[in-house]
Amino acid sequence: MHWNIKEIDARELAEWYDSKAEGFRVIDVREMNEISGGTVPGADPLPMATVPVRFNELEKDKDLVVVCRSGARSAQVCMYLQQQGFERVYNLRGGMLAWTSSGQQIALPRAV
Repeated sequence: MHWNIKEIDARELAEWYDSKAEGFRVIDVREMNEISGGTVPGADPLPMATVPVRFNELEKDKDLVVVCRSGARSAQVCMYLQQQGFERVYNLRGGMLAWTSSGQQIALPRAV
């Protein structure tokens, strides 16, 4: 089966912060040592290896943006979540590299 991974770019995600408020959630699937250097504001850390045992903590009725360093790991997580019945999943195109290079602010991660 082919999975159509929806993507969002850094500019679009920044606009969501202004327009959607509580209507979406961002998760960062990088390892904690990567996340500790900064992440998308408000992102929840959920390292990729933990997703199969913790995906039930995610809401299927909210848009979910998945972030990693470059967009590759997050695309894999998006595919996995789609297999688990999540339809409102978006990959941050280019990951944190694109987020920071577009001039967006980073924040310290939330506690696990």
